[in-house]
Amino acid sequence: MPGLSEPQPYRQTASCDESSSSILSSASDKDDAGKNGPGEQTQQPVTLQWTCPSCPQSSVAHTYTGGSGGKKDNEASHINGSSSPLSVFLLYFAEIITLLVVETSCHYHDYIDRLDNGPSPDPDITEAEMFVFLALTIQMGHGIRDKLTDYWATVDQLYTPFYSTMMKWDRYLHILCYLHFTDNKNEPDRTDENFDMV
Repeated sequence: MPGLSEPQPYRQTASCDESSSSILSSASDKDDAGKNGPGEQTQQPVTLQWTCPSCPQSSVAHTYTGGSGGKKDNEASHINGSSSPLSVFLLYFAEIITLLVVETSCHYHDYIDRLDNGPSPDPDITEAEMFVFLALTIQMGHGIRDKLTDYWATVDQLYTPFYSTMMKWDRYLHILCYLHFTDNKNEPDRTDENFDMV
């Protein structure tokens, strides 16, 4: 057809030492049988040249030999060479966990206060429960299910006791529904022309 050009085979020609190898690629006879009509050309084998990169790519782990310049002993005196990964994690995230617990509980109580004859309030969320909630949520990424309730399912093909042992479904759903990161009483004025929409 006019205006169409034949596709050109891809060829990589750069080489590195003598570690390159050639691969001969062609369409199989079985796949091509009967596809080409009379007078049409059959596709010729394409030679591809695989080569290693021009620069060696290797990762090097460097041992830190400097002093403790980045660590402030008065702020993290309990962190040392034998500290557990959890203690280092808490060094960075303890305040965030506390914020989540406080704001989620406040958000739940604000909701209950707006109801005329609401249910009796559930107990406040604890930091331990928030850790379990976050751990369960992260663990869910390792075994994808169709619905959130499937993680607590008791049918044989879906049953994973880890979730129901760590936290009951109702409690997980309670935290999920009221999970909150900010204090609504300090919410910025959205009508202000300087309000940041992001």
